[in-house]
Amino acid sequence: MTNERMETLREAIARLESAGFERAFRPIRDGLLELDGEGPIPPEDLVVEEVVRFEGRSDPEDQAVLFALRSQDGRLRGTFSASYGTQVDPDSAAVIQGLSLGPADRRAPGDRARPNAPNRTTGGSTRSG
Repeated sequence: MTNERMETLREAIARLESAGFERAFRPIRDGLLELDGEGPIPPEDLVVEEVVRFEGRSDPEDQAVLFALRSQDGRLRGTFSASYGTQVDPDSAAVIQGLSLGPADRRAPGDRARPNAPNRTTGGSTRSG
């Protein structure tokens, strides 16, 4: 058994910010709003560069997902986090359904995980991308 420490949501956001994903997005009915005022940005205009999934060790309902996103034109890069499972809000669910996977997440047909249904879960975080 390994004692590897899992990355927290705060640590994942800090890591992604240092990698250039400096903007923060929040869901609205028509897509994502950049917290400094840019938007609405339709989810179809964004590409998922990385997905980090979190599940509480003691409570399986404590679930979140963090997306590292970039605009199709590369002008915007930022993060969007949401609860998932039974806790997801309708605006977040609509955004997640509309997101496109980046080239790093493309796999053979049938093996590709959708952003709203990553194929790995652990206590702490799980990264793909």
